[in-house]
Amino acid sequence: MPINYGRHLVDEEDVAAVVEVLRGEFLTQGPKVAEFEEALASLVGVKHAVAFSSGTAALHAAYFAAGVGPGDEVIVPPMTFVATANAALYLGGRPVFADVSPKTWCLDPERAREAISPRTRVVAPVDYAGFPVDLRPFREMCEERGLVLVEDAAHALGASRGGVPVGKGAHMTVLSFHPVKHITTGEGGAVLTDEDRFARRLRLFRTHGITRDPSEMTRFEGPWYYEMVELGYNYRITDLQCALGLSQLKKLPRFLERRREIARRYVEALGAVDGLELPPLPEGGISEHAFHIFPVLLPEGVDRLKLFEAMRAEGINPQVHYIPAHLHPYYRRSFGHREGDFPVSELIYSRELTLPLHPSMGDREVERVLKVFLRSLQDLRP
Repeated sequence: MPINYGRHLVDEEDVAAVVEVLRGEFLTQGPKVAEFEEALASLVGVKHAVAFSSGTAALHAAYFAAGVGPGDEVIVPPMTFVATANAALYLGGRPVFADVSPKTWCLDPERAREAISPRTRVVAPVDYAGFPVDLRPFREMCEERGLVLVEDAAHALGASRGGVPVGKGAHMTVLSFHPVKHITTGEGGAVLTDEDRFARRLRLFRTHGITRDPSEMTRFEGPWYYEMVELGYNYRITDLQCALGLSQLKKLPRFLERRREIARRYVEALGAVDGLELPPLPEGGISEHAFHIFPVLLPEGVDRLKLFEAMRAEGINPQVHYIPAHLHPYYRRSFGHREGDFPVSELIYSRELTLPLHPSMGDREVERVLKVFLRSLQDLRP
């Protein structure tokens, strides 16, 4: 069986949780949504968790809650999935790219500060690969300028900073529950926040901008009555998804520990390979990293395509994360971006390869990945 770079892990307990909802009264807009949100908020230690139909929907909602509108700017790194940037465009805003740091592979605070303009509304660092980027310099610049800090932590559920869980420290923190993430709801996402004003706008946004709260309406005609007070979307998550999420959340500590065990083995086996660069680690080491993926930078001169194909021929399916967002045709065409605009991101992309890492991998599979990777790398060295 091929070993993919990422994979969900669903067991009979998860299946039973979903079946229970299927046999119950609510498939959507029922009690499991609030139960899942309360469990997420409690896990991280924040006041609010608002769940959405996808991580992209959660990003869109977070930027909306932050007040992004036509002409406003959102500072994002190029080394991310395009959703981090696209969500600004959905609101008529503009993503402004700032390069990543060669030390962390995450948004460089100095480059972000240089990118701030009078139109900036949001700064959105990304916890690339599960590395918990230091939020302190971003928080400082946001407080100085009256900006909103939105942490894209789609890779980082379970990571921490000096013992403080990711999910605290930003005004809003965005999570993803895609099947290759730390827990899955099939598709799904959430925004974590301690601020009531953001939570209210998030909840409005995911339900067409509709409220049933009489204090927020222009009038009240009866129990059936509601008003649309904002332009929102149908970004609701279902009770089916949240039942799966609740079941998965119980296993998160085990999933994280297995990811870290695999990462330790990779670091042990690959740390001395000449010219190979391993993913940066936070100050707290492997135990504070979430390891959504395990990216490495190949030695200079190694043909990545040939290495990729050699590994796939032996049943190992690596991946590349990410094509820098500014180099996609849409961003080139719409904003005039070109190669050379963000050299650190482009250098990382040119050498990056993601090795398989997910909690369903056994020790034999980990050793097989290492064996095939090291042999293929040796064969292709110039």
